Amino acid sequence: MPESSKRPPRLILASSSPYRRELLERLRIPFDVVVPAIDETPLPGELPEQTALRLAQAKARAVAVALAGDGRALVIGSDQVATYDGHQIGKPGTHEKALAQLQAMRGREVRFHSALCLLDSVSGGVQTINAITKVRFRDLPDTLLDAYLRAETPYDCAGSAKAEGLGIALLDAIESDDPTALIGLPLIALTRMLLAAGYPLLAEAR
Repeated sequence: MPESSKRPPRLILASSSPYRRELLERLRIPFDVVVPAIDETPLPGELPEQTALRLAQAKARAVAVALAGDGRALVIGSDQVATYDGHQIGKPGTHEKALAQLQAMRGREVRFHSALCLLDSVSGGVQTINAITKVRFRDLPDTLLDAYLRAETPYDCAGSAKAEGLGIALLDAIESDDPTALIGLPLIALTRMLLAAGYPLLAEAR
């Protein structure tokens, strides 16, 4: 059997997120990053979990199509949507919008839908999951919310708080089956998917 046939499939992260890249690096396996070019606007009447799952699959498919003919690859697509009281929360982008988000969420439970897709570029096989994380925010005054934002500037995070950093001080409780899901990439689910796809996960760890 040729040596090349024994090689594991190429692993590709279809994302522009530095947080997802950092999470995937924890597995100590080789991977490439390809940024998908898709429209991430929610569809009319689409539920938040539907948006997250659709976009996770769309990202993976877009990258798989772009790399067609380059051999087998396992493409990871992920998307996260946060909601409270039926309101969808996006990335704030500015200090003012981030402060408004935190003011609206204080004392409330926020649900983070972290969708994940693993697509086999050759077989077309797709595995998906929506990991739900329930987060209760503390009821903190504006002065502390403003101080947090100026310290960590989490303007590229849905919900305006980095649970892996100082943002943990804003949270009263987290309920999840996958602790990395809140940061943006559910690693427990991903490793399950990779093993199911036949990827030699631990053998490839470096």
